[in-house]
Amino acid sequence: MSNEHSPDQDPREPATRPIPPATFYGQDSSTGATPPPPGSGPSSPPPMHGGGFTAPPPGGPLGRPQEPRATEPKEPRKRGVGLALAALVLGTLGGFGGAAAYDQLNDDAETSSRGTTTSNVIDQGSSSTADGTVEGVAAKVLPSVVRIDVASSSGAGSGSGIILSSDGQILTNEHVVEGAGEGGRLRVSFNDGTRADATVLGTDPLTDTAVIKAEGVSGLTPATIGKSGNLQVGQQVVAIGSPFGLDATVTSGIVSALGRPVNVGSADDQGNSTTYPAIQTDAAINPGNSGGPLVDLTGSVVGINSSIRTASSGTSSASGSIGLGFSIPMDEILPIIDQMKAGEQPTHARLGIRVSDPDGGSSDTVGALVREVTEDAAAGDAGLEQGDVITRIDDHLVDGADDLVATVRTYRPGDKVKVTFVRGGDERTVTLELGSDAE
Repeated sequence: MSNEHSPDQDPREPATRPIPPATFYGQDSSTGATPPPPGSGPSSPPPMHGGGFTAPPPGGPLGRPQEPRATEPKEPRKRGVGLALAALVLGTLGGFGGAAAYDQLNDDAETSSRGTTTSNVIDQGSSSTADGTVEGVAAKVLPSVVRIDVASSSGAGSGSGIILSSDGQILTNEHVVEGAGEGGRLRVSFNDGTRADATVLGTDPLTDTAVIKAEGVSGLTPATIGKSGNLQVGQQVVAIGSPFGLDATVTSGIVSALGRPVNVGSADDQGNSTTYPAIQTDAAINPGNSGGPLVDLTGSVVGINSSIRTASSGTSSASGSIGLGFSIPMDEILPIIDQMKAGEQPTHARLGIRVSDPDGGSSDTVGALVREVTEDAAAGDAGLEQGDVITRIDDHLVDGADDLVATVRTYRPGDKVKVTFVRGGDERTVTLELGSDAE
């Protein structure tokens, strides 16, 4: 993130957000290591990284995640369960009883007149791999998805990746490869069974993305990158990756929400966090899926699977999908990917403020509370002050601190935005040009 973070909070404890923290599944850890502690997030457990690693800090992407607050479902009463089971048992017994009575009321002649039949064995044909089917998507995309194994002095794990070029450029999560720091080793396994060592071209902790390069390869099948902005809630999508090290696993579901602000924890020592406006999906995503693609039914990559919400209050690597997975939308990170591919340091739009969720008191305004304004930065130059509550960026309503940060991350340095805020009960609006964290 930019400098948007509450200075009053533990850098690992994000301001209360509209979503319960997502739990990042790091990679599937062969050492049994547990994923890093949830990133900054509300009281609820953070998202787990879907990556193969029992991910190192960035959450366990999955890695380091954060989601909206959610009320834990109450334990069903045992008496209710007992009644339900009894009802099922009674229903079954009733069915058998009725069938038995029917047989007894019919004479033997009718019963014996029934001929003996056997199961038919047929060739039902292959399932269709036409465009617009999950089978078609799998056939098209699997050759463009890889498994990434990481080994270092601190352990080993695995995640997934998306082939970007025929000569071996591969997109994945930063939390998948961060374990390959000094002395580590990256090994890529392709869909045809071949393997190759790889090196890191660039990483960006703020968006939890990384680009690596497989060595000595050619003729690979690059994935088709789609426009995540075209997605609609309810649309069918497919996730592909290596959950728990199970290569080439395909799961499907729908887009269950868009623009979900997910905070997976601190990304640097300046209080900036890894926060993004996620694509939420109920397609099964588990540890090891991190870095793999979320695709639509045209076979176009629309997101990078990065974190999940779990029912567990901890970040145990044993936790799995409960139908709340989060993917980083492609539209927002394409400029970052291009910078990493070119060996450049990724840059991000910056307001130049630190924020938290409003702390109640006499105001019930929903938005992001400005805690600190940086000198000579976009927000300060535009007149924003400590104590202002930002409620909207352009036409996007701001529900809290994470929502503001995720929204700003969808812009690029130099973009002009309209910021609406409340000061002393009065609503005001200013237009400003976003700065860059490279400044």
